[in-house]
Amino acid sequence: MRKPYLIPLEILGILLALLWLSPFYLMIVNSLKSKREIFEDTLKPPSSLTFDNYVQAFTELDFLKTFANSIFITVMSVVIIIVFSAMAAYALSRSKSKLSSVIFYLFVAAMLIPFQSVMIPLITIFGKIEMLNRTGLIFMYLGFGASLSIFLYHGALNSIPRSLDEAATIDGANRFQIFWHIIFPILKPITVTVGILNTIWIWNDYLLPSLVINQQGMETIPLKMFFFFGEYTKQWHLALAGLTLAIIPIIILYFFAQREIIKGVSEGAVK
Repeated sequence: MRKPYLIPLEILGILLALLWLSPFYLMIVNSLKSKREIFEDTLKPPSSLTFDNYVQAFTELDFLKTFANSIFITVMSVVIIIVFSAMAAYALSRSKSKLSSVIFYLFVAAMLIPFQSVMIPLITIFGKIEMLNRTGLIFMYLGFGASLSIFLYHGALNSIPRSLDEAATIDGANRFQIFWHIIFPILKPITVTVGILNTIWIWNDYLLPSLVINQQGMETIPLKMFFFFGEYTKQWHLALAGLTLAIIPIIILYFFAQREIIKGVSEGAVK
């Protein structure tokens, strides 16, 4: 039986959900309209479904090439973040020295530093060493994504008993084998969480690629969308179709992995 005091909370939850979904409704509905229909009534559903806007936006965005650029940068960045963060967190969690605690808290403190405060010096330094390209961008993502990832991995590793390490050592395994064959498989929920959180961040990031990517044809989807909107700001039916194409992949990924995200965050932050 439904408890009466929960009804107002349920109503509030429904209203908040509708409020959150309203921008997506407006984007999708108006992306299926003609230019004239949008200016007549933005809330009304389209009189007839047409995907011509998507076809034109797909062509103008050079979507396949731009999508491939985003996939390459995102996948490479996330893989490198996972590998280096997991190993760093393992070393810090298993070390008994005070230095390891200091280093860990430095990583935690780094999460509080806004990107804008280091933006100009970072680009200046990387420009001098000619690293303003996709390789430099991936390296920067490692630096900015490592702090949160190490924090999550460190929390999960503290809940894994050291007796596993000791038993593997007795069996003749070295530190590298212990981590990759015993510890890392146990960290699967955290690895999925770290992967998804960094994927969403990197996939949607505009500011850093706009500063680093200076070669035509290497643009990511958010960067290409910026130029696309600049060209089609008065043709909202095309701009909204392009925006819908840009966010579909990451939404699909999130819905498939949302359970692992919640599970991983709770394990990494609570334990």
